[in-house]
Formats: sequence, structure tokens, C-alpha cells
Amino acid sequence: MNAPDNHLERRARELYREAARQLDPATAARLRAARRAALSGADGSSLAQRLRQLLLPAGAFAAIAFAALMLSSPVQSPTGGAAGLAPVTEADGELPPDAAAADPALYQNLDFYGWLAKNGDSQASR
Repeated sequence: MNAPDNHLERRARELYREAARQLDPATAARLRAARRAALSGADGSSLAQRLRQLLLPAGAFAAIAFAALMLSSPVQSPTGGAAGLAPVTEADGELPPDAAAADPALYQNLDFYGWLAKNGDSQASR
């Protein structure tokens, strides 16, 4: 399998050399100038490459500063209470008592509590 690959490579080199010999001097000069321009642009003078060189360290510094800020800031517990807010009590998050644990007297007059919920506002305005 190497033989066909070598043959193809050898034939491509021969065609390249023949074409280079037949090239007129003006076109050869333009090609050399384009090659020099391309090689000089690859030395790192492009704006995009300079930006990458600056932004990478700046981004790393910003990420480190953010992580340090998050680790050094105190964490407030929800029961501590913030300034201007009432502290959270234990009863605020509890569910209503179930029927087995509640006082049975609360469930005796359920009709009254329903009536009071409907008419409580109208009675209070009198």
C-alpha cells in the first residue's frame, strides 16, 4: 500500500516543480509577498490574539475574586431574621393539627365557623 502513496506523492511533487518553473515572475512575486504577509500576521500581532492574551488572565482573576467573595461572606440563617423583619417563629411553618391531636371542641361547631367566615366582615362593619 505504500507504493501507490509514494507514487502519488512523487507525481504531485513533479507537477508542483513543473508548474513553479512555468510561473511568470510577476505572479511569483505576488505569491511571495502574500506568503510573507501571511507569515508576519502569524507572529501574534493580531488584535484578536492580543485580546485573548489579556482577557484570559482577567477572566481568571475575576473568577477567583468572585469565589473568594462568596466564601468570605457570612451566611445568614433563616431563623436569624434580617434587619426590619420579624424573626421567624416555630409555629409559622407548622401544618394545622390533625384531628386526632387537636381539641375535639374545635370541631363541634364547624357550622358556626363557616357562618362566621361568610358573615364576619358584614357584622364587623355595623
